[in-house]
Amino acid sequence: MKDRIDEIRFYLKSKEVWKNCWIDTETLKRDFRGVEITKQIIRSVGSISANIEEGYGRGFGKEYPQYLRIARGSARESKGWYFRSGMLLPPEIITQQTGRLDEIISALTNSINTLTKK
Repeated sequence: MKDRIDEIRFYLKSKEVWKNCWIDTETLKRDFRGVEITKQIIRSVGSISANIEEGYGRGFGKEYPQYLRIARGSARESKGWYFRSGMLLPPEIITQQTGRLDEIISALTNSINTLTKK
């Protein structure tokens, strides 16, 4: 049985960012300074899809937009952690991941605005 959450583009993109983050942290954790960044970035990136999932699971009442706001905050935090990783990760990875996070932030903002107008 197909889960309809898998049709939401910003959710799929958040899973893509997570997958890449997992790979990126292999590089980060090789440096003692990157170990602390790894802990933070794993939590913030993981929180994006987790909050989308929890909000979706609660239905489309007033709680759903609130969980999307939390996911958006986690995406912004993740973007900040990627910028702070710039001394350890190649610039193309930072650009790629922050670009994806910008897309997620924009899509979440549009969804929040649409849901709260109803």
